[in-house]
Amino acid sequence: MAVTRDDGTLNYWRAGLDDVPDEVWSHPGPEVLLLCDNRLTRVPARIGTLTALHTLDLGHNRLASVPAEIGDLTGLTRFLYLHDNRLTALPDRLGALTRLAYLNVGENLLTALPETLGAMTGLVELRAQDNRLGRLPDGLGRLTALRELWLRGNRLTGLPDSVRDLRELREVELRDNALETVPESLRGLPRLRRLDLRGNRLSGLPGWVAELPSLEKLDLRWTDVGVPPGLLDELTGRGCVTLR
Repeated sequence: MAVTRDDGTLNYWRAGLDDVPDEVWSHPGPEVLLLCDNRLTRVPARIGTLTALHTLDLGHNRLASVPAEIGDLTGLTRFLYLHDNRLTALPDRLGALTRLAYLNVGENLLTALPETLGAMTGLVELRAQDNRLGRLPDGLGRLTALRELWLRGNRLTGLPDSVRDLRELREVELRDNALETVPESLRGLPRLRRLDLRGNRLSGLPGWVAELPSLEKLDLRWTDVGVPPGLLDELTGRGCVTLR
């Protein structure tokens, strides 16, 4: 049985579940559904009928896929957790979640994110760390409310040119990818505060990094990157923490 609360939460965290319980479908309009840390291998298409949900947590399960009907949950405005599963792809209809603020699809087996991702214009934070991503959708730059982008542990060799339109971006984590150059599309981002480039194959650090007006932390550890004379001194002189 779920631990229910007056705020419309159904909590099945660590309940030892192999399937979504039948009582989920009979509950009067849950707003939060927590099915995390179980043994779920599938989610019924019926999930799309829970239109009152603003938060859905399916993290830490054994899901190889999620149904396209998840795109019917247009009331999802807060959180969608799909991390730590066995997902190899995400449905295109995910792009219908235009009001969702937080999406975590990390720790899966994804080789690509859907091209419809760019329609999710409510996203403030996107986590896709520890997958097998070789590229990101060109429409990423449409996510103009995005503040945090977490991409550690993928196979990225660059970022889309459209990233230059993410004027609200504060944090970018690119640790442990296959970057040989710092993505030019990060140049001039006015609010970028933290840039993590650890563990990449960088050959050099471009001078424009020192021109990022809000940069507070630059992490270059576990790289052999060459740095133009005076660039790091310029950054540290204005209070930016630089690690290498």
